[in-house]
Order: sequence, then C-alpha cells, then structure tokens
Amino acid sequence: MGKSQASFGKKENEKKRQKKKQEKEERKEERQAAAKSGQSLDEMLAYVDENGNISSTPPDPSKKKEINVEDVRIGALRQEDQEPVETVRKGSVTFFNDSKGYGFIKDAQTQESVFVHANSLGGITIKENDKVTFEVEMGPKGPSAFAVKKATE
Repeated sequence: MGKSQASFGKKENEKKRQKKKQEKEERKEERQAAAKSGQSLDEMLAYVDENGNISSTPPDPSKKKEINVEDVRIGALRQEDQEPVETVRKGSVTFFNDSKGYGFIKDAQTQESVFVHANSLGGITIKENDKVTFEVEMGPKGPSAFAVKKATE
C-alpha cells in the first residue's frame, strides 16, 4: 500500500511539461546567441526619406526643403479656422402623420429626406407641402430635424 498512486496519464503530462520547459529554454538561448550585442549608434539609427519611407542611409542635404512652422498643423482644426456652415436649412414637408406625430421633410438644397418628430415642432402644426426652415442633428437612426418653423416667403 505504500506504492505511489500516480497514474500513467499524470506521468505523461509531467513529461510534456518538462519537455516544453526545456524547448523554451533552448529557444531563449538561441535568441540570446543570435542577438547583435554592442551595435554602434549609427547602426541603430533609422532615417525617413522624402517619400516617408524608412531607410538606413542619412538624407541628402541638397534635397532639404524649408517648411514654414505656421503651416504645420498638429491635431484638429480650431473652431475659428473652420468655415461657418449654414445650419438653418429650408425644405418642404413630404409626409406628416398627425396621429403618430412624425413625418419627413425634403431638404431643398440636398434633396435628402430628413425625419421630423412632433416634439421638434415647438407647438406648430405642419401638413404636407408646407415650406419650413429647420436644423439637422444626427439621431440614432440618421439625420433628424429640430427647431422646425414655417417658412415666411
């Protein structure tokens, strides 16, 4: 009864673990032997050529271009740099269901159909073929009109 209860499967698993450990150690030693040690600074430097490709040769000083610092932009455009965008659009109501409280407005400029909900009307009532002005925001299912007013032409 003093005999070990280790099964054949347990012994095999232990052998596999030992073999993996040995192979890992051998790969580590191969990597260390193959690694270049003591490289000079020039061998470690990389340069970028005029096309944006990485190369090991330094750039030609005769091809040097002067760049104005003010022309370089890092990050997004600032609010004052952007052109003012017309936010109020004009269009006509193509469909409106009073009982369900939604409809669609066809933008006069882009000819795209924009969803409108009764909550965005601000108390006014609209019907099909009414001329309206509105602003557009992106809703969960696409562009949606808000601040809708009847157009005064």
